[in-house]
Amino acid sequence: MSNSEEEEIARDYICFGNPDATVVILDATSLERNLNLVYQIMEITDKVVVCVNLLDEAKKKGIHINFKELEKRLGVPVVGTIARKKKTLNALMEQVEKVCEGKVKLNPKKVKYKEYIEEAVEKLENYIEEILPKEKKTLARWICLKIIDGNEKIIKKIEENLKIDLTKSEKIQEIKQEVEDILEFNGVKQENRKDDLISSVIFLSENVAKDVVTLEKEEYNTRDRKIDKILTSKVWGIPIMLLFLGVIFWLTITGANYPSEWLSNFFGWLEGKIITVFEFFSAPEWLKGVIIDGIYKTLTWIIAVMLPPMAIFFPLFTLLEDLGFLPRIAFNLDKFFRKAGSSGKQALTMCMGFGCNSAGVTGCRIIDSPREKLIAILTNAFIPCNGRFPFLITIASIFVGGLVGGVNSSLIATITVLVVVLIGIGMTLFISKLLSKTILKGKSSSFVLELPPYRKPQIGQVIVRSIFDRTLFVLGRAIAVAAPAGLVIWLFANINIGNISILTYIANFFDPLAKLMGMDGYILTGFILGIPANEIVLPIILMCYMGSGTLVDLENTMTIGQILMQNGWTLLTAINVMLFTLLHFPCTTTLMTIKKETGSWKWSVLGFIIPTVCGIVICMITTGVWNVLML
Repeated sequence: MSNSEEEEIARDYICFGNPDATVVILDATSLERNLNLVYQIMEITDKVVVCVNLLDEAKKKGIHINFKELEKRLGVPVVGTIARKKKTLNALMEQVEKVCEGKVKLNPKKVKYKEYIEEAVEKLENYIEEILPKEKKTLARWICLKIIDGNEKIIKKIEENLKIDLTKSEKIQEIKQEVEDILEFNGVKQENRKDDLISSVIFLSENVAKDVVTLEKEEYNTRDRKIDKILTSKVWGIPIMLLFLGVIFWLTITGANYPSEWLSNFFGWLEGKIITVFEFFSAPEWLKGVIIDGIYKTLTWIIAVMLPPMAIFFPLFTLLEDLGFLPRIAFNLDKFFRKAGSSGKQALTMCMGFGCNSAGVTGCRIIDSPREKLIAILTNAFIPCNGRFPFLITIASIFVGGLVGGVNSSLIATITVLVVVLIGIGMTLFISKLLSKTILKGKSSSFVLELPPYRKPQIGQVIVRSIFDRTLFVLGRAIAVAAPAGLVIWLFANINIGNISILTYIANFFDPLAKLMGMDGYILTGFILGIPANEIVLPIILMCYMGSGTLVDLENTMTIGQILMQNGWTLLTAINVMLFTLLHFPCTTTLMTIKKETGSWKWSVLGFIIPTVCGIVICMITTGVWNVLML
């Protein structure tokens, strides 16, 4: 009974992909909720192996499962596992092999639905079996249930994949009319059929779980519920969420400086060696400029600036995920997104956007409603990604933390970044509401959110997943985009027209608009040329100010601050730059991901326009209010 895109993909493969076996993984601590998935899959295929995982967690909670009785009640093999122990996984794979080779007798127990449903299925099943290919006859009962359910989308998939006619066949229409008469006689309306089907599955699952599960203590999850009363409370839920976020930002800010400086020094040393090689071969200056000053410096800046904060941020964020805290964030924000006409699942995709907006856009697949999915995709750019955090942190440290100085400067900078993030969340909700009332009209859908048990994080897995699956993946993609960008930026900075570089022409063109936004043309040019990767915006601005024709490699925030202030930066400039860093077009990778996920450039263009217009308008308002107050 799929409700989202990834569930449909899984269902279609099980139905039409001819798998040798299907392994259904259950949570041993929540068997009564998980068993409904087993019964749904056994409607589709007989070749099922049930894997009951997290036995170690179940043991801690005093939960014991009678596997022999469970196997008897289901009619398919059941294997208990602790995924970290290879021995238990070997036992699982042995059972899978036996099922694939037909060495195990399978007799999956089907759900017994209400009498009127069973009567309707009986009317349809014989004819459906006749028209199905021999290898797909096991799908007959499931297809009957889908016809009774009236799910046109699934019926269309069945027709396409099995090459049968379910909608135009006179025989089926005749039987369907008889089915409708049966349902009408029982007073069953179309909108209630799915509820009746689901309730039968859940009722059976709960009964089986009661028979096979014994508890040492009835209140085995009391601790989790006590913690949830605090973390998901109306009073403390949001403040605690902000506190966790603030701690992550503070650790990222304070911890990233030293490795960034070390990497910068290393790349500076390596640059000297590469220059020596170029000089040895008497390479022309233009080639040296393209390779060293253009491509190399762009790439090494991104690595030096981006890698350390990512290497800190992602493990900490993954740690919260492993603890089971992220679903609680979605729970706390659900009511706000529902009021905005969207889905609470958008909170999860928003959290993914902190790491990478492109990943956040891809994560929108978990949202069931196509309308709500588009809203989440179009607003994900309001959350500052990892590429924007170094810029935000640097500006906050110089112009806000610098006003205070001393040991409190990093704390003030953290609070500033947190306020910027809150503005981004506020804009996400506001634009979501605006879209749901205009081009993407509709009511918010409900969704069932599982609050998983709190678990002790697996530190080794956290490090591996965060470094390899996230940090290096995002970094690699940024490097791939930044290499050609570095070449273009160097050309713009070094090709002159009438003793003025192309870069300066561009800056002069945008200067009038930038002044209205409380910035200057060079800043706006930095944002525009930084569209391949947000990490290169600051070095482009510094390059323009210093007229060096190459990206500036400065890791000392004091030196960066002096350069910016010498070129007219004030507190107002810093505020507007931080706001525009938050509210401007997403990077190229994110725009391409939007195109891939939506199948249309129209939504990519809209994803570009919406945050950019918001950023321009808000910066203009901020500048206007500041000027009035300063009069």
